[in-house]
Amino acid sequence: MDFAVVVPTKIDDVGYVVHAENLGYKRAWVADSQMIWCDVYAYLALAAQRTRKIMLGTGVAIPGTRIAPVTATSIATIARLAPGRTMLGMGTGNTAMSLMGQKPYRMQDFALYLRQVRDLLDGKEILYTYHGVTKPIQILMQEARFVNLAQHIPIMISAFGPKGQALAGELCDGLIVSLPRGGPVSTAMERVRAGAKRVGRTLKDFYAGALVTLVILEPGEQINSERVVRDFGPSIFATVHYVYDKVTREGGDPPDYVKSIWKQYADFVKPVPLERRHIALHHNHYMGLDPEEARMVTPELIKATCIVGRVEEVREQLRELERQGLQEVMFAPPISSQYRVMENVARQLMEKM
Repeated sequence: MDFAVVVPTKIDDVGYVVHAENLGYKRAWVADSQMIWCDVYAYLALAAQRTRKIMLGTGVAIPGTRIAPVTATSIATIARLAPGRTMLGMGTGNTAMSLMGQKPYRMQDFALYLRQVRDLLDGKEILYTYHGVTKPIQILMQEARFVNLAQHIPIMISAFGPKGQALAGELCDGLIVSLPRGGPVSTAMERVRAGAKRVGRTLKDFYAGALVTLVILEPGEQINSERVVRDFGPSIFATVHYVYDKVTREGGDPPDYVKSIWKQYADFVKPVPLERRHIALHHNHYMGLDPEEARMVTPELIKATCIVGRVEEVREQLRELERQGLQEVMFAPPISSQYRVMENVARQLMEKM
């Protein structure tokens, strides 16, 4: 099992990725959410200059905020600074789009976008439609090495549903799920294999990673201790925000893992006018909790949304995920505790697994 960090994109804290590399983390996934954090490619450029081994990529880039040729050139530029260790994570953009009051990218459009980016990164000429005009385009002057297309830049997608997970098998080099949002790892991998089979692809070197909340309890510590709520509550509530956004947009019932606090949370956000609720929902995304949200971080919610327990219990849960086909876990603690959490995971899990 490999370990990775998800990086809140704070341009003057590139040292976080440097420290992750020194601790032995395999990958750093840098978030792309333009209304709350810094620009992802500016951060990646700085991180590439200050590191030597750790894999660097977008975690995840959003098609709705950049056209495909811009995304391809941006990540290929980073590959000039970090050759052989650059990757492109992509998703339909729940938070980034929601913060602009927009819906995530449609799956049909997402598939086309991925094909365009893949072909451009492979140096191919494609037919591209922009504002209703279709023309052939290609990244030119490749021999001048403004960008690096010589080495394969893997594309991984974040997908929680059956269509997106099958698309990973059809088109991509890897899949990123979020537990429990993405469902069981074994089910996700079955969908990946079905997608690959449909187009006759093999899955050699296919990557499977998951965004998780890792809660290692200290001896004698209660599951909802002040430390647990402070350090991991923001990650837990990022899941709640996602579910609330999705249910509000699409209808239906919330999943079982948030039902214990669903009415309480719905009542909490109800006073916010509907036209501003998308701002209120994500205003402290992964960074902190409102006091009322903190009171909702119950033992039931923690158990339902986290990999939690004493250190050996957490190790065994990770081994089970590995048996299901997972190769990497990544986590995103709030800035206030990110160094401490990263060091704790390295000492108690990475060194033993």
